[in-house]
Amino acid sequence: MKNQTTVTEFILLGFSATKRLEPLIFASFCITYTIALLGNLVIITLVWCDHSLHSPMYIFIANLSFLETLYTTTVIPKMLVNFMNQRKSISSQNCILQAYFYFSAGSSEFFLLAVMSFDRYIAICNPLRYTAIMNTSFCIKLLAASWMWGYFVVITPTTLLGQLKFCGPNTINHFFCDVDPLLKLACSDTRTIEIINFVNSALLLLGSLLVTGISYIFIIATVIHIPSAKGRQKAFSTCASHLIVVILFYGSSIFIYVQPQNSHSLDLNKVASILNTVITPLLNPFIYSLRNKQVKEALTHFTSKKISPLLNIKVLKRGNASLHCMRVETK
Repeated sequence: MKNQTTVTEFILLGFSATKRLEPLIFASFCITYTIALLGNLVIITLVWCDHSLHSPMYIFIANLSFLETLYTTTVIPKMLVNFMNQRKSISSQNCILQAYFYFSAGSSEFFLLAVMSFDRYIAICNPLRYTAIMNTSFCIKLLAASWMWGYFVVITPTTLLGQLKFCGPNTINHFFCDVDPLLKLACSDTRTIEIINFVNSALLLLGSLLVTGISYIFIIATVIHIPSAKGRQKAFSTCASHLIVVILFYGSSIFIYVQPQNSHSLDLNKVASILNTVITPLLNPFIYSLRNKQVKEALTHFTSKKISPLLNIKVLKRGNASLHCMRVETK
């Protein structure tokens, strides 16, 4: 019986095919990640600090921003580190953990997007009952369900993935530990986990998309029957940003995961994954929140009340220090 070498680390190829462009790609991802991180943190801070934003819609948006932050942070920092290292490796344990947190955060986001579409359906189609239905207790239950189910559905496939044997090669043709390229490297039977992943992805993506689609059918039907053009525009403007996020996130995810494993190339998967891990977290604060009038007002209020006094104190301290120095010199 031949000895098998157990793989203890994986090599992430990332974008090594474009080695000459690596400095430019590194700078682009670093700037994009920083902007996305700051933008989402601003939304979380505003919703947390400003009582005028303590409504279901903005609480859901803050949770979405937190999920986007967690989602992109599981992947981008390690990718940036690998850009700077000659050996672009990740341990097998960290690889499985990265896959778990990446997919659990993504799964929670699908549930949350469905919840947010339901919230908009209630607000537009049943406005008189909105406060009664979307009360604090119900919102907390919806958020808890989104987070719990998102992390629960990933436990079984991740556990099975951790039990697979990898005996070489250990090169992953991706910039993070995605499931499909990992399964291609396994030297044990992967049919069970492939079936579970496909069923999970189909039920999760298509199930939550069905809820979102039905909600928007009722929303559009209601908006069409609003008599004034201004009323129709105002009603639909509350949903337009959510719809953009849904199209970007669902479109790229369905392309990657709701297909048989060998139906498309891993290089196309990498391109589509950039939408989820980089582009959507970057755009979310801008298309969903920062262009919203109420959020702009909250940002202006927060800046004037919290940040401006701190800057004035610093200027005053510097002025006092300069005055003190002048007095000493005079003496």
